[in-house]
Order: sequence, then C-alpha cells, then structure tokens
Amino acid sequence: MDLSNLLIFAKEAGGSDLVLSAGSPAMVRVRGEMRKLSQKDGSDVPVLLVEELRGMIYGLLTGEQKKRLELDRDIDFVMSLYDSRFRANVFYQERGLGAVFRVISTEIPRWDQLGLPEVVHRVSELKRGLVLFTGPTGCGKSTTLAAILDLINSTRRGHIITIEDPIEFVHTSKLCVVNHRAVGTHTQSFAAALRSALRESPDVIMVGEMRDLETISLALTAAETGHLVLGTLHTSSAPKTIYRIIGAFPADEQAQVRMALAESLQAVIAQLLLPKRPSGRVAALEILVATTGVRAMIRDGKTHELASAIQTGAQHGMQSLEQALTKLMVAGLVDKEVATRELTAVGLARTATPTPLLGAAPRSPIVSPEKPVAPGKPGEAVNPKYRYA
Repeated sequence: MDLSNLLIFAKEAGGSDLVLSAGSPAMVRVRGEMRKLSQKDGSDVPVLLVEELRGMIYGLLTGEQKKRLELDRDIDFVMSLYDSRFRANVFYQERGLGAVFRVISTEIPRWDQLGLPEVVHRVSELKRGLVLFTGPTGCGKSTTLAAILDLINSTRRGHIITIEDPIEFVHTSKLCVVNHRAVGTHTQSFAAALRSALRESPDVIMVGEMRDLETISLALTAAETGHLVLGTLHTSSAPKTIYRIIGAFPADEQAQVRMALAESLQAVIAQLLLPKRPSGRVAALEILVATTGVRAMIRDGKTHELASAIQTGAQHGMQSLEQALTKLMVAGLVDKEVATRELTAVGLARTATPTPLLGAAPRSPIVSPEKPVAPGKPGEAVNPKYRYA
C-alpha cells in the first residue's frame, strides 16, 4: 500500500484526516465521520500489517525524529507532498504503530468563505486585549484564526508572531511582517516563546495552545501591556472558558486574575463544526463580548451569570450556542436531527461541572474551508485507487 496515494486520496475526497493503525484498514474522516476505504473494484482495503506500516512511517522520518519516537513513544511533525501539506502524529499503540495525518490547507481561507458573524470580523480591528477561540478538537479554530490573521495582515501595518505546535497555516508578509515559530523547532515551549515575544516588538501574538499555567499567565500579561493576543483553549463554551482560565491559578491568586482578565478580555468565541446541507461543514458559534457588564461579572466572581448575559446580549453581537444552532436549522443549513442532537448535547454540557486545567491540552485542529471536491461519484476522488464507504 502506498502512503502517498492514501494521502492524496484523503485530500481530494474532501477528508480532514487519514488514520492508519497496525492491524486495521486505513480510514479517512469526511464531514466529521470516519469512513472505511475500499478499492476501486469494491473490495476492502487490506488490513495494515505491523511491519508494512512501520516501513511506511519510518520512511518519512529523519534519524533524529526516529530517536524521538522511540524515546517519547509519539511524535508530531509537518510534511509536504507535492503541493499539499499534512500535520502528522505518529504513536505507539497496542498492535504496533498508529498515525494520523491532518490535511493542512495550503490556501489561507478567505473571510467570505467562512460565513462567520460580523462581530468575529471585528476582532481583526482590535489593537489590544485577549481574544480566546475555544471548542473541541476538529471544530475549525485554526481556520477561523487563519482568516482573522490574514485580514490583519492585509489591512494593518504591524508585526505578527505566531507560536504553534506545529506551524499550520503559513502566512506570507503583506502589510505586516509575519514570523512563525514552532515549539520544539524554533523555541522550547509556548511559555518561552511568549516571554521572548514581549521583547520582539509585536503587535499581534497568536498562541496555538494555552495549555498550562505559565502560558496563560504570560498571555494575560501580553494582553495587559498593549498587545492583541489571540489564543485557543479546548473548552466547550464561553462561560466554561472563563472558569478554566481562572481555575488554572492557585486559589490565593484568583481574585487578582479575575481583575486582570476583566481588564484585558475582548471576546470568547466557542466554535462547533457540523455537517452542512448538502455538503461540506458549517460552524456554529457561541460569542461572548466583553461589555462593561460582562467585565463586572468576571471581576466580581459572578461567572455563573455569563450564560444569561450571552443570551440577552444580541445588540452587542453575542449569541449562545443554542441560538446559533437554531439559526442554522431555520436557515436550512443543517438537518433538524443534527441540530436537535447538538442542542441536547449542549444542554447536558451546561450542567457539567467545569474541570480545572491539568497538563497539556489536545492538539489544535485544522479544518479546511469548504471547496469543491474533485469530479466523480460520492466517496470518490481523482485518485483512482480508492473509495470510501
């Protein structure tokens, strides 16, 4: 089995991930769902043998990467194939090696492709403060961030620094100077890069993952000192994001953190990605805007009132996830069954107790904006060797 063919097929079929696992057949994630591959003649793709997959994976790695994989038992890297880029995670599992290749768009998504609310567009006009993009893995945070950074790069003169693990969308300098830094390659950690960034004359700092106390603290400091900081977390709603930030700090520091967050926060955008009718995917966004009232709630420890503020804050561009899902359903962009299922899940999530930040968060997703799939039958791409079930 040829890895190059599998990767190109995954991209051309509109997939977001190619998943390989020793002892299982290759699978591709399309519109959020995992699909089995089959041969052009309809027969199943054979199960990947342990040594076969090992040969495929080790053929991609440098000597240093092989040592790191053997030592750490997993490794992240980015690879290019023809005009395509993929973010890879290789890991050991019960039957041998496993690997997930995420398709990275080589084109920066245009704002008008994404169909996001105007209030999100206004993030690109901010000069300072903290804007947080949240949601589960695979919800499109990286795509939204890339579109915002491209707007800034196209309309303002300044210095943009991105700190990522690994680098996803690559921005060329337009009106801004753009510097991309990858954790592990260009810097030792998110915190180290953030500390250094404060001495690098930045206007905008994008933090790929706010995964630990030190990174969160430095991001707050950067926002307080006159920079625009765009960061991501893996929380499921805007109020839970506030809980998570404050809860990351020791109890005796939380009052001070509430003050700092109330001063620097500009917005929280919680994102969910759903199958779109008739094809592609569409984002549902919960939006919290830091109005005077919202800042007072955060400062006074009344975080439990934020959900009500979101529901009644439409004049400021706010909306709850329930409101966003209802709009998509009424507009006919998502099936009623999908919207109802997500609304039920959101209701259950509202009642869950927020968990404190412990250790590293999952990796950021990359979701390409919808674009036409190559001609062919459903489940078929230009690559003639494979289909998905």
